[in-house]
Amino acid sequence: MDDLDQQLIRLLRGNARLPISSLSAATGTSRATVRARIDRLLRSNIISGFTIQLGSQTRDAGVRALVMIEVRGRLADQVSDRLLGLPEVRTLHSTNGRWDLVVEIEALDLAAFDQVLREIRLIDGVELTETSIMLASRRRPVS
Repeated sequence: MDDLDQQLIRLLRGNARLPISSLSAATGTSRATVRARIDRLLRSNIISGFTIQLGSQTRDAGVRALVMIEVRGRLADQVSDRLLGLPEVRTLHSTNGRWDLVVEIEALDLAAFDQVLREIRLIDGVELTETSIMLASRRRPVS
């Protein structure tokens, strides 16, 4: 995957219904290139389909975790861009203190979870990670 693939995934994760023309305008590439890239991402199973995202109370997440990341030097923007290209990344936060980035990931099962952790750790600039799997969630009642 290159930068264009990651940018397309990021845009589609924000709104999977974006038309090819909007994706083309947002990426500065032709509609034919966007269509070919999406077709390739589908064929290679990087994108496995387009779907509705349900609220967190109604979805069965599989494995959810927070990954705290220490980034080497001034590579935070580069690392962030790569992370946002991973389909399992739900949210990414820059932070202060011990960790530079906090990432929420969601995977279908432990094998997929293990794979995404490996991918994160292989990103150039990722120095150290600490992961906490979310076991149970509670929400404050809406008043």
